[in-house]
Amino acid sequence: MTRFIEDADRLQVALLPESLDDHVDGDNPARAIDAFVEMLDLSALGFDTVPEVTGRPGYHPGVMLRIYFYGYLNQIQSSRRLMK
Repeated sequence: MTRFIEDADRLQVALLPESLDDHVDGDNPARAIDAFVEMLDLSALGFDTVPEVTGRPGYHPGVMLRIYFYGYLNQIQSSRRLMK
C-alpha cells in the first residue's frame, strides 16, 4: 500500500458497462500527456516521490504534473476551472 492518494483505475468498469477509458478519444491530447509523464523519472527530476509517514496522504506528483500540463495546453489558469 502506498502513502499517496490512490487514483481511479481508468480501465475499471463503471456502473454502466463502459470504462472511463472509453470516454477519452484515442487522439485526445490527454493521452499524450499521460504517456509523456509516465515515461519521466520523477525522482531524478527533483520531485519528492517518497511520501511522509504522518498526516493525510498527498496526491502522487505524476498526477499533479498531468493536471498542470493539461491546464497549460488548454490555457486554463484557474485551479477551480481545472477542477471542473
